[in-house]
Amino acid sequence: MDIIVEHVNVWAAPIKDQVGGLYRTLTSLKEAGADLDFVIARRTPEDPGNGVVFVTPLRGDREISAAANLGFNVSTSVSSVRVEGDNKPGLAADVTKILADAGITLRGFSAAVIGARFIFYIGFDSKQDAEKAVKLLQQE
Repeated sequence: MDIIVEHVNVWAAPIKDQVGGLYRTLTSLKEAGADLDFVIARRTPEDPGNGVVFVTPLRGDREISAAANLGFNVSTSVSSVRVEGDNKPGLAADVTKILADAGITLRGFSAAVIGARFIFYIGFDSKQDAEKAVKLLQQE
């Protein structure tokens, strides 16, 4: 496979589960110059009225300072890997098979295709699993 595989920091912050909650957070990051590649936001059913947003990347002091003021921290509960390349049918199955065959469990998996390119964000329970996945996928 001709792919780019890299370990990435995913930042997480709480947001209010209300109209404009995500908008306000993303606007503050935009005003700090952030050019985000990936955003996931969801409600937190265990904490009604609230949600969580995950973003990557944050670069430079200005972006990181703005993110900190919004309550963002680098997620320590999940170690993430970004995989990108030319799309082909069944690629997600191929990648997840490589990881499964190596005995690596996934904490999360997000994928999208734009034109002829794919991008995956894969979450692992440990930094060790993420590092092992990077090595395995770079060999393909």
